[in-house]
Amino acid sequence: MRYHAVMPETPLPDDLNKDLGFGGRIAERSRRRLLNHDGSFNVQRRGLPFLRSMSLYHSLLTMSWWKFQAVVILFYFLTNAAFAAGYILCGTGAFEGSQARTLSGRFAEAFFFSVQTLATIGYGRISPHNLAANILVSAEALAGLLGFALATGLLFSRFSRPSAKLLFSARAVIAPYRGITGFMFRVANERSNELLEVEATVVLSQRERPGGPRRFRTLTLERSKVSFLPLHWVIVHPIDETSPLHGVTRESFEASDAEFLVLLTGIDETSSQAVHARSSYHHSEIVWEAKFADMFRESPDGTIAIDLRKIHDVEPVRAAVY
Repeated sequence: MRYHAVMPETPLPDDLNKDLGFGGRIAERSRRRLLNHDGSFNVQRRGLPFLRSMSLYHSLLTMSWWKFQAVVILFYFLTNAAFAAGYILCGTGAFEGSQARTLSGRFAEAFFFSVQTLATIGYGRISPHNLAANILVSAEALAGLLGFALATGLLFSRFSRPSAKLLFSARAVIAPYRGITGFMFRVANERSNELLEVEATVVLSQRERPGGPRRFRTLTLERSKVSFLPLHWVIVHPIDETSPLHGVTRESFEASDAEFLVLLTGIDETSSQAVHARSSYHHSEIVWEAKFADMFRESPDGTIAIDLRKIHDVEPVRAAVY
């Protein structure tokens, strides 16, 4: 029996283990922020044919509600218009009970007959008469059944798709924290339901020298996980001796093209499914020598509340140690 020596895998360089999937070239050459406020990445995929790169189902699930409604209404109108044109091509004897004499009148009559057929309403005043019209009605009835089934499935998927609606503060601050300083930002749940087991990951991306490669460092947080998020959460990275921000000045911080990448994950109690949210803070969005304004309010009955309108408010600090 022969045995083959198994060579140990060569460990990856530390930078490769911490580049978050952007790759060395993107991290080195990109001159824009890597992650936008809405969680989208400033990376494009090119080179594929349009039909291969297009995912209609994914687009219909992720587009905004007003765009989805506009697409459905436009598709519904175009479908009925196409079948109405087909009924016109079937000739003047296509319908029994037709009263229109002009072309515009016949089209309007055929259009609303298509609406009734597509939705399986069938008032009965107009009915298909010749063979071509009956064949087209059969095709439209099948298209209507399939179309409404697809629309119902898309609506259900959009409503049931778990998503987090977390509100990030527009700016982050570097402020005094327990005798030292800390990098801080705030986050709150915009919905009335609760998020459970919320965990935060913050990664600092910066260049070692102007125009040089980026390095990615996962920051140690004062608290990286909370069991509940009923109010708001101030996420803090203490800037102590072990922090990559220790001893950094405002000028050197801006020269390093620094960006804080934020990932929050949690469990939506309504659906019991995992949800996540992404955002980032560019160095131009960091406020120095400032702290967040108080958001807490107390109701007459003693209930504690937070004013989400103040989540972005900051105020200067009188004394800060940097």
